[in-house]
Amino acid sequence: MKVAWNTVLWAFLLIVAFLTLFPIMITLLGSFKTNAELTAGATLLPEIWHFSNYIEAWKQANFSTYTLNSVFVAVASTIGTLIVSSMAAYVVNRMDFIGKKLYVSIQAFTMFVAIGAVVLRPQFDLMIKLHLHNTLWGVVLILISTHASAFFILLSFMNGIPKELDEAARIDGCSPGRTFWRIIIPLLTPGLGVCALFAFRGAWNEYLIPFVFTLSKPDLQTLTVGLANLKYGIAAASQTHFMMAGACLSILPILIAYIFANKSFMQMTAGSLKG
Repeated sequence: MKVAWNTVLWAFLLIVAFLTLFPIMITLLGSFKTNAELTAGATLLPEIWHFSNYIEAWKQANFSTYTLNSVFVAVASTIGTLIVSSMAAYVVNRMDFIGKKLYVSIQAFTMFVAIGAVVLRPQFDLMIKLHLHNTLWGVVLILISTHASAFFILLSFMNGIPKELDEAARIDGCSPGRTFWRIIIPLLTPGLGVCALFAFRGAWNEYLIPFVFTLSKPDLQTLTVGLANLKYGIAAASQTHFMMAGACLSILPILIAYIFANKSFMQMTAGSLKG
């Protein structure tokens, strides 16, 4: 019985892995084909490996500028998300205040109820009033505001940190702010690593908000928006092969971020299994 169950489990995992990796493999192989070969779809492997597709995609999509814009948005929003969510989790976990349950409920509401494009107009109007609608800072602030998932992850980590540490720090003369930065933050490192990975990935892959905020300023477009410009080239000719090459290039920063955050992610997974 156990052997049969393990066989079914492994078969299921292999199917899930295949369904996950197959689109990536198709994109990677398609990035080395010509557009005609890709459209025909006759073979899986390219007849001739066109490495020049990556060079053309880099030039046509203005990758250097768009990559810098994406790095700025992703890094700034990740740092902001970690600061805001960790401070919010600390206050909710360690302090009592009026409206505490309401605040947590609102956080949960924003995480589970996706309003989507409906809120774009009021968000844009708000950034106009703040004079940030023509800058990437407006995009960063909006992405930071969607920090509910990071808040709950860090709140669960905060529950595992003994409150006796706060009391000992208070006896030694530490203020709540100093206790937070000197004691709590180092102990939250695994959770911060996981939240950083999720926040960076979400900001890097975000398309709609950067698209709306950079309509009048193409030089501020992020990489996801710039990739869409590769869809059609001269005389409106389809350039799917260049889009695939650009998509493969855009995956690299996410892989690098995962490598750095992998240890924290595994620590969180191991901790959840032990608990």
